[in-house]
Amino acid sequence: MHYTQSPYKYYRRLTSEVGFGIIKLGGVHPIRVESMTTTDTMNTAATVEQCQRLFEAGCEIIRITAPSMKEAENLGEISKRLRSLNINTPLVADIHFTPNAALKAAEFVENVRVNPGNYADKKKFAVREYTDSEYQEELERIYKEFKPLVLKCKDLGRSIRIGTNHGSLSDRIMNRYGDSPLGMVESALEFARICEDCGYYDFLFSMKSSNPLVMIQAYRLLVNRADKELKHKYPLHLGVTEAGNSEEGRVKSAIGIGSLLEDGLGDTIRVSLTEDPVNEVAVGFEIVRRYNERWLLKHENQLTVVSELIKPDHLKESEVEVSYNPFEFSRRVSKKFSISSFEIGGDAPPRVELHIKTPLLKMDEVRDEIIFSAKPFLKDGAKSELVSISTDSIDEVFEIQKLLFEKLIKIPISVTTSEPLSAKALIDKVEKVTLLIKEGERFDLSDLEYYSGSGCIEFCFIQQEASDRAVAEILTKIALKCQKMKIEKVLFSILSENLIYPYRRLAYSFHTNGIHYPIVLRYNSKKVKSSSIKIPESTSDLNTVVAASIQFGSLLSDGIGDILSFESNMLRGDELNLVYNILQATRYRMTKTEYISCPSCGRTLFDLEEVTAKIKARTSHLKGVKIGIMGCIVNGPGEMADADFGYVGTGIAQISLYVGKEVVERNIPENEAVDRLIDLIKRNGKWKEPKEIDTEIEA
Repeated sequence: MHYTQSPYKYYRRLTSEVGFGIIKLGGVHPIRVESMTTTDTMNTAATVEQCQRLFEAGCEIIRITAPSMKEAENLGEISKRLRSLNINTPLVADIHFTPNAALKAAEFVENVRVNPGNYADKKKFAVREYTDSEYQEELERIYKEFKPLVLKCKDLGRSIRIGTNHGSLSDRIMNRYGDSPLGMVESALEFARICEDCGYYDFLFSMKSSNPLVMIQAYRLLVNRADKELKHKYPLHLGVTEAGNSEEGRVKSAIGIGSLLEDGLGDTIRVSLTEDPVNEVAVGFEIVRRYNERWLLKHENQLTVVSELIKPDHLKESEVEVSYNPFEFSRRVSKKFSISSFEIGGDAPPRVELHIKTPLLKMDEVRDEIIFSAKPFLKDGAKSELVSISTDSIDEVFEIQKLLFEKLIKIPISVTTSEPLSAKALIDKVEKVTLLIKEGERFDLSDLEYYSGSGCIEFCFIQQEASDRAVAEILTKIALKCQKMKIEKVLFSILSENLIYPYRRLAYSFHTNGIHYPIVLRYNSKKVKSSSIKIPESTSDLNTVVAASIQFGSLLSDGIGDILSFESNMLRGDELNLVYNILQATRYRMTKTEYISCPSCGRTLFDLEEVTAKIKARTSHLKGVKIGIMGCIVNGPGEMADADFGYVGTGIAQISLYVGKEVVERNIPENEAVDRLIDLIKRNGKWKEPKEIDTEIEA
């Protein structure tokens, strides 16, 4: 495995410490929250004002772009003014293309971020083959370009972030390794080797992508490679780049960052939103909260490592083996069968099950809520595909069915019960029965004969004190018995506060025992413990969005999950939106337009938030179409490799339009660019008028 201390328990990766001005990264220090200014770096007053607002929001590291020497020099004035205001937050200079700007910026900031894909390269998207000698010549050229910065940072006590982006790998890397996580890792390691060769160890890594799955794989592969090859375990900065705005951006960020934090990876994070950067800070703290709470104790102002979270001396092989490939996505193999009119498992998309919130005593209201849940609520057609009710009363189930029949409403009903006899009575009378298995209560395998009819049965273990291993063993015994009895329509699930580790155990146990029944991911946010730390501007909905994204998203990213069953205090429409955003972010179901939108910085020469809003208003009905909206060309063409169309700033009030990586219209006046983008979508056959969009969800 060799990318995490254990996939079945939280052990934070213990890295070397890296200096960062008044704070340090890695080691036993908290996971830090970073943001980046969106102002013109030459506008000193505006940049200082935005830095002050970030400081007041609790931001622990502030990044500022320095695209040329003049911006790099002005970092000195910005730093001076901030320090005069007693704002000592560490500053990072963001460098692309310009080594001389990096050398100047190092005089004024605590950290210099370099992108190895373009630090000493002009990306041309050239296709050529490199001989080994030509490749070595390129590495020697990079060494000469990068070494002066390394030595200067070493002399001044500055740190460096080697920040690889999926969207801006060099032509050299692209032609040898492809646009892949492996290419991202090798790009970073080339620069890390130079640092170590110079006796410099104050650096950290990042491996960013707009696709959370690519990002997760890249970081895991980096740790796998770097921890074997390099002299130290260096800290990691985590982030999903070009995540977009609104809930979609928060979901993508929580999935990518949170999945890695669950693996114990990550020492600092940045949530990249196409919004006011202050908004990034609250989301960032919400994401890291649970991990900082686990990791640190405060006692007499000293940081004490929680002993059980340190890596044990050794782990048995069974403690590190998993059912999935952590470096390459593949979906868990499961058998397919039908529930009502749709398929479960196999290559069918993960289905959505939501729970009825109305007490069953109010039958008319229950009926209305089921009807409401069954209708496409969102403009993209998203709806609840299974409606779940909890009852041990057969009469209540029959009454609900009667009320729905009177309204000619047909929707699959799932009944959750803790009574085996109730489950037996309902197994062929509703589309699905979920039988709760409680700790301490004996489950008789001989009772399985009751559930061998044509109906679907889900066995759900309610985990409280039982170990993850014990839960997996119990459900595996039931599954093996079901296989022996040739019961076809069987599902398995676990109800637990943290889904990731017990579900990984279950998937591995099923894998080693040759069990291919589908798995239901169940998450009830109402039962999750609240935070003991006050988070700036945190809301209950933000907490739910982040927690559900991490819990569901981590497992989906590992290929685990055939149904998502979600219960929360959110409104029904908000629940649907969240679940489908999670499925879209993990690329299982494209039910709406996908926006790859950068957060803006001083390089952006137009109002990115305003333009993004305009493009969304015109195109949000185009299900499955991917549109990149970029402030400049730093990552634009590369990150848009996954997009159908791109809108990229190329000068003052000038925009270029792309189809994939190819620029097709250059330097369009900004006031015409959105209309020209729509025309481009139409010419390429991807446009539909809003009235043409049906209400069916695309698989």
